Amino acid sequence: MRKQIVAGNWKMNNDLAQTEALITELKKQTKTSNAAVMVAPTFTNLWQAYQSLKGSNIEVIAQNMHFAKNGAYTGEVSASMLKSVGVNTVILGHSERREYFNETDDMLAKKVDAALESGMNIIFCFGEVLEDRKSGNHEKVVEEQIKNALFHLDSSSFFNIVLAYEPVWAIGTGETATPEQAQDMHAFIRKTLANKYGANVAETVSILYGGSVKPNNAQEIFSKPDVDGGLIGGASLNAEDFFAIANAF
Repeated sequence: MRKQIVAGNWKMNNDLAQTEALITELKKQTKTSNAAVMVAPTFTNLWQAYQSLKGSNIEVIAQNMHFAKNGAYTGEVSASMLKSVGVNTVILGHSERREYFNETDDMLAKKVDAALESGMNIIFCFGEVLEDRKSGNHEKVVEEQIKNALFHLDSSSFFNIVLAYEPVWAIGTGETATPEQAQDMHAFIRKTLANKYGANVAETVSILYGGSVKPNNAQEIFSKPDVDGGLIGGASLNAEDFFAIANAF
């Protein structure tokens, strides 16, 4: 059975005091599902978050990392640096990294290789913009993003990779993706994996949905057969909302 996962991406929100306050509220919540729960604070708060959540049922993960082990990359953070503060999972390829920081598929392939080489787990993000969706080009775009960054890997690498589909057009645009649209794309993603690596690999990889999941729509979205959880943005900054989503299975 595939792993169910709810991961909260806090993005560039919460200073140290706010991070500690949110973690305090998270620790008061009760998890009633079997979903793995993860949170991704900012780099400056990873160590404190790890210390505060040690021994809990919440894993602290990172929002990004560089592909180099070290060197003259001002402002960047390596896999070994993340691991040194207790972080073993990293989000790569988020739509905001692609759009605002010009991350390409080639660059992401390097990051994927570096993370796997360091023994890290990956939540790999991809998805189409509104123009691609309206033109009917969405499946081709998603397929290329997956192939270009991941299909150089051997099948065993996918034991350490979770996929996260982000319909960029449905995040903060006023457009809404239906649960059926989410399922259709997740099924296509799984078929794309199966065509390359076989059904056994495709059926074991968890695929998360990252399109504005809220407490009031999480249950319907998560009930779809190929949706294994969510990558949660704004709702993850509220402890009760976040756990309502985590318990929606």
